Amino acid sequence: MENTKLILTFDVGTQSTRGMLVNEKGDIEAIIQKVYPEAYYSKNKDWAEQRADFYYEVIVEITKELISRYKEKFERVIAVTSTVFRDSVICLDENRKPIRDMILWLDKREIDSDELPLPKLKETIFKLVGVIDMVDMQHRQSVCNYIMSREKEVWSKTDKYVVLSTYLNYKLSGNLIDSKANMIAHMPFDYKHGKWSGKSDLTRCVYDIPLEKLCDLCEPGDVIGYLSEEFVSDTGLNPELVVIATGSDKGCETLGLSVASTNKAAVSFGTSATIQFATPKYFEPQPFCPAYPSPQRGIFNPEYQVYRGYWMLTWFKNNFVSEEERKAAKEKGISIEEYFNSYLHTVPAGCDGLMLQPHWAAGVANPNAKGAIIGWSDVQSKYHIYRAIIEGVNYELMYGLETMAKRGGQTIREVYVGGGGSKSSEICQITADMLGLPVKRIQTHEACGLGASIIGFVTMDVYKDELEAINAMVRVKDVFTPDMAKHEFYMANYKNVYCKMAKRLVPLYKSSKSIRKGLH
Repeated sequence: MENTKLILTFDVGTQSTRGMLVNEKGDIEAIIQKVYPEAYYSKNKDWAEQRADFYYEVIVEITKELISRYKEKFERVIAVTSTVFRDSVICLDENRKPIRDMILWLDKREIDSDELPLPKLKETIFKLVGVIDMVDMQHRQSVCNYIMSREKEVWSKTDKYVVLSTYLNYKLSGNLIDSKANMIAHMPFDYKHGKWSGKSDLTRCVYDIPLEKLCDLCEPGDVIGYLSEEFVSDTGLNPELVVIATGSDKGCETLGLSVASTNKAAVSFGTSATIQFATPKYFEPQPFCPAYPSPQRGIFNPEYQVYRGYWMLTWFKNNFVSEEERKAAKEKGISIEEYFNSYLHTVPAGCDGLMLQPHWAAGVANPNAKGAIIGWSDVQSKYHIYRAIIEGVNYELMYGLETMAKRGGQTIREVYVGGGGSKSSEICQITADMLGLPVKRIQTHEACGLGASIIGFVTMDVYKDELEAINAMVRVKDVFTPDMAKHEFYMANYKNVYCKMAKRLVPLYKSSKSIRKGLH
């Protein structure tokens, strides 16, 4: 280990940032995590903003602490990589200075449909193919359109409109350039061909940002540049280190979980729960939803997303946990989530008839969806709700897996799990039972950072490609084998109840929405 090379990797998340030194065997030799005292602030209901330089300052703080604690290890660091949460945007002036605070992916502000109307011809086409509701939601909720319509002065001063990963690349290297695998945002990007959309592209009008306001693109694995003078001055790092382009947090997590072939799937139990495939063939995971470019060149990551995913456990914690339970968890030295996970076995599969539809926030392809819980009776407790959340997220991921497998012609034989929820063996076993597939955990919960480091080692010629790097750096630690009797039970529930819920409830959601509008 003393002679192994290291990558300095930053995993910038919504709630915290982790800086780590990852060696060529996939071991994390050092890690420091900084949990944000305030993940974001809200000027209005459903808004989420943060200072643009906040995340850079956290990276600097972590780097200095790593150097202070592990100075001798930095002699073995050969490059710097980062992976960042998606779809969070910053307006920069001509001097590359932020004009306003950044707007995060959690933000739900929107404009009215008539503020920046879609071209009539294209609107007609969207109606004819049955996607006008989805397109209208995307158009109304796109931050660029909000700024164009409501903050005209800010937009007029905006020289570059970029996502957070692009801005951090600039702060770390001095070059405003970003990987194609980071362009997962409400921006005019052609995912199939890995370039900015042309003016004639059908969906260009949904977020019609002028090309000159967008950043230069590179391939994942490209060297962006040497460390910037600013970053070197702020941290004391070696100025000869290079910054390497990677990809989004979910894409790097998928790679870090070793999902780089067509018979595997990666499930992320994070704030947003997702299931991703890896495939050289481009296909839409749902109609008119793109497959994202992977951090692995030549590969796509079709994805199905449960937007609020394991955030719902935070919702549960905020609304149903008593002071006595908080005290009991504290006395045991465990989190509230761990405390409730220990009770999962006390609730039977299927939660005695309680079923949850996890659309606490509508997704891209289902703009009219809402959350729902059905099947209440007097036998259920808060522990039933907790397990119903986990099963509900998994039912939706089952739908995503089934849909993508059919559309891509793939047969998934094993599932690799990451994200906070994957730390729970109980949750992993429930997932295996529901999917009817082996569920595997690797040697670390830091799959995002591991994936970004794999890209770094390949670029620095430590490994010839990602597959060789995966073989050397990723190890399966735990395997959860499905109970097929429980799987048959879950499949019956899935087909006969869950899959029919949304279809039956959407008309009611639409009626409820129109009634609420009438009150205002």
